[in-house]
Amino acid sequence: RGVLGTVDHKIIGIRYMVTAFLFFCLAGIQILLVRTQLARPESNFLSPETYNQFFTMHGTTMIFFFATPVLFGFGNFLIPLMTGTRDMAFPRLNAFGYWVFLFAGLLMYSSFLVGMVPDGGWFAYPPLTGPQYSPGLNLDFWNLGLLFLSISTTAGALNFIVSIFKMRAPGMSIDRMPLFVWAILVTSFAVIFAVPSLTAANLLLMLERTFGFHFFNPAAGGNPLLWQHLFWVFGHPDVYIIFLPAVGIAAEIIGTFSRRPVLGYTLLAMATVATGIIGFGVWVHHMFAVGLSQIANNFFSMSSIIIGIPSGVQVFAWLGTMLTGRPVFKTPLLWIAGFIFLFVLGGVTGVMFPAVPFDQQVTDTYFVVAHFHYVLVGGAIFPAFGGFYYWFPKFFGRMLDERLGKINFWLFFIGFNLTFFPMHILGLIGMPRRVYTYLPGLGWDGLNLLSTIGAFIIALSVVVLIANVIQSLRKGEKAGDNPWDGSSLEWATASPPPAYNFARIPIVRSRVPLWDSREKGRSAPLETTPLTNALEHETLGTTVIDAHPDSVMHMPHDSMVPFFLTLAMLVIFIGLMLLQYWLVGVGVVLTIGLIVVWLWPDHVEKGGAA
Repeated sequence: RGVLGTVDHKIIGIRYMVTAFLFFCLAGIQILLVRTQLARPESNFLSPETYNQFFTMHGTTMIFFFATPVLFGFGNFLIPLMTGTRDMAFPRLNAFGYWVFLFAGLLMYSSFLVGMVPDGGWFAYPPLTGPQYSPGLNLDFWNLGLLFLSISTTAGALNFIVSIFKMRAPGMSIDRMPLFVWAILVTSFAVIFAVPSLTAANLLLMLERTFGFHFFNPAAGGNPLLWQHLFWVFGHPDVYIIFLPAVGIAAEIIGTFSRRPVLGYTLLAMATVATGIIGFGVWVHHMFAVGLSQIANNFFSMSSIIIGIPSGVQVFAWLGTMLTGRPVFKTPLLWIAGFIFLFVLGGVTGVMFPAVPFDQQVTDTYFVVAHFHYVLVGGAIFPAFGGFYYWFPKFFGRMLDERLGKINFWLFFIGFNLTFFPMHILGLIGMPRRVYTYLPGLGWDGLNLLSTIGAFIIALSVVVLIANVIQSLRKGEKAGDNPWDGSSLEWATASPPPAYNFARIPIVRSRVPLWDSREKGRSAPLETTPLTNALEHETLGTTVIDAHPDSVMHMPHDSMVPFFLTLAMLVIFIGLMLLQYWLVGVGVVLTIGLIVVWLWPDHVEKGGAA
C-alpha cells in the first residue's frame, strides 16, 4: 500500500523524474543505433524499417515521455515546498497522473514485445500513418499511447493551477511567487489549451484507422493538412511547455549562485506569460512549404519573430544578474551557463525560419534537426540537469560530487556541439531528414561521422551522471538543510523534507524570504502561522491574488484507488487497440465503479480532498 498508494507529492515528483530518466536512456540507446547507421554512407547496420521505428520512438519518447514529465517532476516535488504548503491541492489526482504517465509509456513500449513498433515519425503525418500505408498495429500503439498520456498531462496541469492559486503561504502574493512557480503556472495553462488539439487529432486518426472514417484521405474528401494544423497547434506551444519550466529553473539557480535577487523580476514574469500566449500564434511556420496563402504566411512569420522578444528579455536579465552579482560557478550554474550559450545559438537559427524563402529552402533538412535540438536539448535538458544538481541535496539529503559533476557537464557540452553543430552544415548542403542511408561523395561523410562520435560522448556523459548519483546516494557528503544558501522556502525544510513539509506554515514578507529573515536578524528561520496539525495533513487555503488565509484544507491519506483506476482505464485502451469490445466494456464498468469509490462521501470524509 505504501508503494502503490502514496499521495505524497515528493515521492510522486521523484517517481516522475526517475521514470522520465529511464525513458531518456531508452531514447538515447535508440538514437545511438540511428547515429551508428548514419556514421558511414551505404551502411547496412539497420534496415529501413528498423531505422524508421527507432527514430520514431526516439522523438516520441524525448518529447512526450521525457522532456515534459521530468520538468513536471521538478514541479511536483518543489511547488508545495516553494509555496509553503504541505501538498498539492489534489494529492490523489497527482498520484493518478503519475500512474497514467507510467502505463502510457509501458503501453507504447510494449509494441517492441510484439514486433509492431511505431514507425511513422513522432509527428505521424497522414496519409502515411493512415490504414492504407500503415495497416498494422504500429501506429495504434503510438496513437492510443498518446491519448492515454494526455489524461495524465491534463490532470497534472489542473492540479498545478489550483495548487498555485489557492495554497500559497500567507503573504505570498502573486508578485512574490518564485519565478519557477510562475513558469509552472504558465506552462500548466498552456497545457490546458494545447493538449486538446493533439487529443482531437489522435481521436480523428483512431476513427480513420479503426472505423473507416476519412478525415485525412483526399480521395474521400478529407485533407491531410488538417492533421498538420491540429498537431502543430499543439506542437509549437509544446516547445514552450518544455522550455518555460526550464526557464524557471535557470532563474532560481542564477539568483542563488549570483548571491543576489534576479534582476527584472516583474519583466521576467511578464515575459514568461507573454511567451505562453504568443506561442499559440506561431504554429504555421512549421507549414510554410505546404502552399498556404502568402497572407497567412506573413502573419505567422511576424508572430514567429515577435516571440523572440520575451526570450531576449530573459537572457539579458540572467546575464545582468550574473554581471552585477558575485557568481559562484558550481556545477548547477555551469549547466545554466551552457544553457544560455546553446539557447542563444538556437535562437539565432530560430529567427531565420520566419523568413519564408529561407524556411522553404531548409524545410525537412538537417538544418531543422540542428536548430530543434539546440533549442530543446540546450534549452530544456541542460537546465533540467542543472536543476537536478541544484536540488539533489533537497531530494536525498546528500551532495553530488563536484568533480564528477563538472566532467559530466563538459562531456555533455562538447558531445552536444560535436553532434548537432555539423548538422547545420549538412542541412545547408542538402542532406534531408529521415533518410536511413546516403551515397558517398556528397560531402556528408565526415560531418555524419563527427555527429555520431558526439552522440557517443553524450552517452558517456550520462554514464558519468549515473555513477555520480550512485556514489552520492551510497556515501555522498551530507547536505544540510540549505547547502547553497538559497532564498526560497524549499530550503527552509529538512533535507529530505518530512512528509508534512512544514511543521508550521510559514508567513512570507518578500520575494527572497530566507535572505530577508536572515538580514532582519530573526532567531527563527521564518515567521510562521499557528497551524500545527502537520501529521493530519491539514494545510491553509489562501486567496488567489494576495494569499490571505481563508480556509483550512484537509488533505487525503494514502489511497490505492488512483492505481486501480489507471489499470481500469488501461483495459479500455487495450480493448480499443485489439478491437475487443467486451474488454472495453469491462474497463468502462471498472472505471465508473472506481470513480464512484473515489468520490464516495464517506471516503471523502475519512480521506479529505480529491
